[in-house]
Amino acid sequence: MIATIYRVTLRTQAKKGRLAALALLGIVGVVVGLAVGLSDVEDPIRAATNMINAFGLSLYAPVVTLVFASASLGDPAEDGTLVYLWLRPVPRWQIVAGTYLATLTVALPLVLVSLVLAAVLSNAGHGLVPGTLVSATLAVVAYGGIFTWLGLRVRRALVWGLAYILLWEGFVASAGKSASRLAVRAYTRSVLTKFTDVDLKLANVSPFFAVTVPIAIGIVWAALTVRRLRRAEVA
Repeated sequence: MIATIYRVTLRTQAKKGRLAALALLGIVGVVVGLAVGLSDVEDPIRAATNMINAFGLSLYAPVVTLVFASASLGDPAEDGTLVYLWLRPVPRWQIVAGTYLATLTVALPLVLVSLVLAAVLSNAGHGLVPGTLVSATLAVVAYGGIFTWLGLRVRRALVWGLAYILLWEGFVASAGKSASRLAVRAYTRSVLTKFTDVDLKLANVSPFFAVTVPIAIGIVWAALTVRRLRRAEVA
């Protein structure tokens, strides 16, 4: 049943217009990466790392994941089609697993192709490419769990998700070391720092936790989505 839910969700998520718009946004990062590679900056690895952090980990990865994850269960819930799946004798965890995997299938290639290509074109070296690959993957995994739950929990999940990305992670959670531990980007930028040796603000999480916490976040929020789906009155 997971495979069926996965295929159905994948078809509804992978709309040409949505993919094209997000791919165009990703091209912005590629162009900036190329600009860094062609420029004569004094410290290219720092400039490129800051670019991946500011555009890729703080904006592109969470926004792309938000668009697909919030729609995976949010769209069926809003248009009333989720009831047909909800009424079937299907374990709720299989529904969430299928939709979550579909989100990863669509979001990961978009995010990784754009950001890794930007890192390559920046010509900065010093671990930037593998650092971008690992940190961006962890970002999509974590945000995928959070925004799948959000799409099922609230209406207009895109608005609430953008508020979370821009206000909570962008400002509130950046206020200090303790608050930053409640933001996904503190862990992903710590991974990027470990690969590039470029200090980033509040990127002070140990390598073990920088990798394991985003994975745990994705799993925990997916579990919360299962719990919500079991208790929700969809019909």
